[in-house]
Amino acid sequence: MGTGFIAGRHLQALSGFPEVEVAAVADALPERAAAVADHYGGRAYGDGMALLAAEDLDAVWLCVPPFAHGPLEQAALDRGLPFFVEKPIALDLDVATAVADRVRDAELLTAVGYHWRHLDVVTQAARLLLDRPAGLVMGYWLDKTPAVPWWSVRAESGGQVLEQTTHVFDLARLLVGDVATVQAVERTAERAQFAGADVPTSSAALLTFESGAIGSISSSCVLDARHRVGLHLVGEAMSVELVERSLTDHELRVVTGGSERVDVSDQDPIEREDREFVDALLGRVQHVQVPYAEALRTQALVWAADRSAREGSPVDLTQAAARG
Repeated sequence: MGTGFIAGRHLQALSGFPEVEVAAVADALPERAAAVADHYGGRAYGDGMALLAAEDLDAVWLCVPPFAHGPLEQAALDRGLPFFVEKPIALDLDVATAVADRVRDAELLTAVGYHWRHLDVVTQAARLLLDRPAGLVMGYWLDKTPAVPWWSVRAESGGQVLEQTTHVFDLARLLVGDVATVQAVERTAERAQFAGADVPTSSAALLTFESGAIGSISSSCVLDARHRVGLHLVGEAMSVELVERSLTDHELRVVTGGSERVDVSDQDPIEREDREFVDALLGRVQHVQVPYAEALRTQALVWAADRSAREGSPVDLTQAAARG
């Protein structure tokens, strides 16, 4: 479902697996769906629901804009169809929670595209932090505004925190643990080249983690090109920084004892997460790294950061978790 940039990366990976046949693709732009189907094989649909109703499938990849999530997942659940879904899993936390409840009850195989978790440099960072846990966390997504029209409309994309920086929040959760409280601020600057845009152009979230660590994660979309995307963690006598320059260009920078080591990874995390999900479908592995329930925890965090910025007050995630 969807034939945009990230869907293209998944199709490229899946078409290289000998066990996989691309049966069908759907997109709200029928001509784009037709072009993709011509390239990868399968049938083209102008509507995802029509595809689900007509096709006999083993799994589905949901690579649609944030505003389109919810009905497609529910339709897949109605059919007992395992699904891989790209982040963010929904605009509204209630929509994602309703899907998560049904996934749990059905014991359905799912996976979510938090691709950083599939990188060797992230695994290395996690090992280093076991002995020297991070006490300070600094995250950032400093970039340009994506060209697709829906991205600049908050009601359609959710804004940069939900649509992009969610990757950094997820990485912080993975490496430092769950967040107890978040307080965020945002700024929305008018720009002539983006008339009608209402997404925040800059935001910053102050976090306290259940481990006692503190940190901040900042976002901005006013640059001409990607400047820096990553997470910087400081532990006892150690600095660990993970940077993403592109989907296949990641860097781990570690400073200890006054010396610096840099490891560069050219792994394709999209291919790795797709390989894992296909192997799970085939019964070759028992678990995936990011099932829907795990992604819901990150969704709750970014939703809390967004809510805090909109309402101007801190959010206690421990109380939200206690309420279920």
